[in-house]
Amino acid sequence: MRASAILPAWACILRGYRPFLSVEITKQCPLRCPGCYAFDSAHLGNGQTMRELSEWQGGELVGKTLALIRACRPLHVSFVGGEPLLRHRELNEVIPQLNTRGIEVQIVTSAVRPIPEEWARIPNLHLVVSVDGLTSDHDARRFPATYERILKNIQGHRVIIHCTVLPQFLDDPGYLEEFVSLWSAQASARKIWFSLFTPQREDASRQRLNPEQRRKAIHEIARLRTGYPKVHAPDILLDGMRTPPKSPAECLFAQITQCVAADLDTPVRPCQIGGQPECSECGCIAAAGFAGLANYRIGGLLKVGHLFALSQKIGQLGARSSRRQVLH
Repeated sequence: MRASAILPAWACILRGYRPFLSVEITKQCPLRCPGCYAFDSAHLGNGQTMRELSEWQGGELVGKTLALIRACRPLHVSFVGGEPLLRHRELNEVIPQLNTRGIEVQIVTSAVRPIPEEWARIPNLHLVVSVDGLTSDHDARRFPATYERILKNIQGHRVIIHCTVLPQFLDDPGYLEEFVSLWSAQASARKIWFSLFTPQREDASRQRLNPEQRRKAIHEIARLRTGYPKVHAPDILLDGMRTPPKSPAECLFAQITQCVAADLDTPVRPCQIGGQPECSECGCIAAAGFAGLANYRIGGLLKVGHLFALSQKIGQLGARSSRRQVLH
């Protein structure tokens, strides 16, 4: 969150709303990525899987999405999936309307298909492209969204490259630097973000980082930002990765973000990862950034996290007293 956005977010919370909204705009995706939290059996936490939900298309999807946003009144909306680009026609109608209202929009995509040219001219639109390591690793994990397709489909845009660090990326001391060097040289890449793989509590997969691997990854990201300006990893973000919240109740990101599944009705809790994430091993870039922000002391005294928590209680009391109903 930019410093200029703190006061508007605070005001939003005081009115009983959450400033951030994450929408799974579709359950469709041509990829079958290992470790995808959206299609994990525990994602929704109600015995259903994402693929079992109903979803909308065309004018119904546009109308219901705009109605959801009007009800939630967010300052920032993230469209995730599934693959959001499979609903590019509907998003072509939704995004300009949000831009007119001054709402920031983020689309998280695999760039498996061309990104509409007109999106490059929309202010307040942020395109985040998921890239899982170097070509050989990425193409095996995220086919058909291969490097070749990504490089072709992001031309003419300024995107954020987002990589989730996995244990195998740390076996080669030069791996992450090669990744950063490659994407730093791409004119279409304006920033490079790193997250750490966040497991579910019972996850025993090889993607889970142990404590030493986490320390190694954070140290390497901190080193790389000094030589590669496109690497976005401020101290407040790295501090959040080093000391993640112990539970969703302590996670500022989870508390101020509403997440909704592809039927535009089912809530995703406790955060966009869903299920029962192991918060002590959280490496989500958003959660880490907000964790660092939550520990920041205003005037050296009051923590931002405490201020937001108090504001949320005030907002909830106000919403109840006025009988205002916000989705879930």
